[in-house]
Amino acid sequence: MASALQYMTFSLFSYFILFISVAASSPSSALRTLPSDSEKVSVALYYESLCPYSANFIINYLVKVFEDDLISIIDLKLVPWGNAKIRGNNSFDCQHGPSECLLNTIEACAINVWPDLNKHFPLIYCIETLVYKHKYLQWETCFDKLRLDPEPIAECYSSGYGEKLELEYAAETSALQPPHEYVPWVVVDGQPLYEDYENFISYICKAYKGSVALSACSEVSLNSILKDVKASSQASE
Repeated sequence: MASALQYMTFSLFSYFILFISVAASSPSSALRTLPSDSEKVSVALYYESLCPYSANFIINYLVKVFEDDLISIIDLKLVPWGNAKIRGNNSFDCQHGPSECLLNTIEACAINVWPDLNKHFPLIYCIETLVYKHKYLQWETCFDKLRLDPEPIAECYSSGYGEKLELEYAAETSALQPPHEYVPWVVVDGQPLYEDYENFISYICKAYKGSVALSACSEVSLNSILKDVKASSQASE
């Protein structure tokens, strides 16, 4: 039973990597016109690694940007700091304890070591999946599942550079206007979504001003119309 479960888990993350690779390199993606950097919508996620709401958002909602063509129109940034607090001597405490400080720093190191979203997001997705399943102590297994070399991350963490990255994320989070109130805190095109963060794709589509037609946004538009029609029908009953 255990070996079968491990195989299923490995297959899931192998499929995830394959999906990202194919989406980025498929002939259809290469042939169609992609939005320029100036047309992309900025999306920032301010979160903390052991927050169950953050984990849920990452693995059940944010991952959807890799579906269809949505990833091509956004500039996605992950900021693993959340509600941590700085103490004296540049040390800090995390809301969910030392384990969260560890994983926040590991994820910060991953973003720094592998700046390519297609490289660091699968690792963060894997870790947050374990958090969601209350198995975060197994986070190191993600390197084997994803066939990633753990040495650069271990060096980043043990050298203290990871803490430096976290302090930079602390400053960025502290500078938010308006200030963040909770996590996950999702900001699209400079505007926080507050409690409507799970509906972030509709905000991306509204903010997008490019000329490239996107199937993901067409689906959002259709769903919005159907929702309005349903609400009108119920109101008239």
